[in-house]
Amino acid sequence: MAEPLPAGVWPYRALFLGLAALSLFVRLLPLGTSATAWPGPDLLLCLTLAWILRRPDYVPALLIVAVFLIEDMLTLRPPGLWAAIVLLGAEFLRGREPLTRELPFPLEWAMVAAVMLLMMGGNRLVLAITVSPQPGFAASFLQSILTILAYPVIVGFSRLLFGLRKSATGEVDARGRRL
Repeated sequence: MAEPLPAGVWPYRALFLGLAALSLFVRLLPLGTSATAWPGPDLLLCLTLAWILRRPDYVPALLIVAVFLIEDMLTLRPPGLWAAIVLLGAEFLRGREPLTRELPFPLEWAMVAAVMLLMMGGNRLVLAITVSPQPGFAASFLQSILTILAYPVIVGFSRLLFGLRKSATGEVDARGRRL
């Protein structure tokens, strides 16, 4: 029979949802109206991947899909494409979470950077195959680099403000279950 989730999971899920809503709200604000502005990093992607590698039970797959599908709708991207790509990348990293517990941060950052580049390249490939409009390569590449550079900031932010850290090997929760 399915066991109920510990009470400590739900506040973090609500926090993730709130941070995602804040990120989308700020992203939709008309702050920079010039066409020559640099693209900003995808902070929501950084947040999702950082939390997946820290505490995968705080960010379930349905929550990821819901958040990124709403983002697709609000930013007028093809509905579901980026949500599916993010889900694939997140589940790939979720499957490697036990292996990355003892991994030094630079190697984790390199692995996440490779996954981000593959995700963004896959998105461009699907858009090119379907002959959909997409931003220029330089803008996409610059956004990818800025997103990769923002990852350590988001990890530090999550650690310092919310106490989100990797679970140690053999660590158990309050009910004695392995994390």
